[in-house]
Amino acid sequence: MELAYYSDYAVRLVNTEEPARGKDTLTSIDAVRDLFGANQSAARRATEADVTRFRSVRARLRAVFEAADGGDETLAVDLLNSLLLEFPVSPQISGHDFRDDDGRPLWHMHLADHPSNATAGYAATAAMGLAFHLTEYGVDRLGLCEAPPCRNAYLDTSTNRSRRYCSDRCATRANVAAYRARKRLEADRPENTGRAADSAQPTTAGKER
Repeated sequence: MELAYYSDYAVRLVNTEEPARGKDTLTSIDAVRDLFGANQSAARRATEADVTRFRSVRARLRAVFEAADGGDETLAVDLLNSLLLEFPVSPQISGHDFRDDDGRPLWHMHLADHPSNATAGYAATAAMGLAFHLTEYGVDRLGLCEAPPCRNAYLDTSTNRSRRYCSDRCATRANVAAYRARKRLEADRPENTGRAADSAQPTTAGKER
């Protein structure tokens, strides 16, 4: 498993909140546990206290995406480094659950956390995954959706660095809005042109006299 895979942990956590819409799904232990996905052993460590702690880490991760999206690479790296220092992990070689044709383990890198609580374990994994993604693909590959009012976080893995939206749904919505705006502009042009021509006629007549 590529270490950059763990960057999805950061995206999942950041997108539990949509500030512009006033939405927040991170309101219970069950919501915290859902973030761990298949890692149920880690999810079972969650307690009520982790809800508040997860929200705190979420705000710090969103700040990383905001800095990257705003073009401030140094700030994005500094914010991410502070998370890495606070929530360390140990990269380890693992071969569990994978076997080749000869029955040998398929060795891969795994992030082993040593958490004091569920939040520390999740934050360590998310921060390390995001760090690998940032250094492998570039700071400009961390973005926030351009379809207002969404602003969900996303990781751009496109070949031409062209991603601007968090999902196909937001991309479609933005394209439809842009199309309607163009149509409105085109519809206004004849009226504006006609008014301009009408207002110009008396001036022209005056000059001819």
